[in-house]
Amino acid sequence: MIRLSLIIATYNRARPLLEALESVVAQDAPLALWECVVVNNNSQDDTEARFADFAARHPAFALRMVREPHQGLSHARNCGIAAARGEYLAIIDDDERINPGFVAAYIRFFDTHPDAVAAGGRIIPEYPAGRPAWMSRYVERPVANPLDLGDRVRLFPAGRIPGGGNMALRRTAVERYGGFDPALGRVGGRLIGGEESDLFARLARAGERCWYVPDAVMWHIIPPEKLTDDYLARLAYNVGVSCARGATDAMPPPWCARGANGARRSCSPARCGRAVPCACCACATASPADCSRPSGGSDPAPPRSAPFGACAGPRPPGGCRRLG
Repeated sequence: MIRLSLIIATYNRARPLLEALESVVAQDAPLALWECVVVNNNSQDDTEARFADFAARHPAFALRMVREPHQGLSHARNCGIAAARGEYLAIIDDDERINPGFVAAYIRFFDTHPDAVAAGGRIIPEYPAGRPAWMSRYVERPVANPLDLGDRVRLFPAGRIPGGGNMALRRTAVERYGGFDPALGRVGGRLIGGEESDLFARLARAGERCWYVPDAVMWHIIPPEKLTDDYLARLAYNVGVSCARGATDAMPPPWCARGANGARRSCSPARCGRAVPCACCACATASPADCSRPSGGSDPAPPRSAPFGACAGPRPPGGCRRLG
């Protein structure tokens, strides 16, 4: 009987997907208790053929691929949930690897915590080319979203939520509160986010809590192309766009800027028309003059008058580092 379904959405990343799957077939949970559902979200590379070959080489594992024609990470994850057979749903991304006890940890957690509906595990950044010397914890949050709350099962502290690439839900929670909002989340090369924050905000409003499961460990692989000025600028700008769309009113992302007293800052209604948590950058300002325009990439460059800028990191003396 399938207890847990491991869901991986993928788009044009055949090689990283296979690396993630290598860690999937290294799981130590009994094979009869879990499956892996890969959602092909209109990949134009050889993802389908390479997955078929991988699955054929691992016939003992319940590996299958489904297709989601509507572009976007939220669409793909919702498709995976609909196709899943397990009562527990664990969601990871295609640029990760997980520890051998990952599946077993979530099954054990939900079995022993019958009232829990959502959980998340440890996230460890991994830099194949080496961690840049300039990387600070402020910049690393939106890039890699590291998470380590210790070695014991516990509730997530207020203001913290599981990382999108290492979270688990009871199927009944999705049936009761809904899945991922298709208006939010990555679409192709666009770096819009907020779908996870939106989901966990709905759970929080209903009085549900998220639990931390330390034995479910994920390594988030950060390739060199995600460490460029252009990528960081695009990412920071789109965190702001996600906030502007209202995704994080109740549950702003953990890297949202904080004031000197530790409170989360809000953008002025004069700038964006509503008071929403400011996540335009990791520095403590939302002034467009302090942020830079992204150049190139898949996202439009924000105008200088945009309410959210695109700062690459913590505000140094004299202002944010300009990228454009």
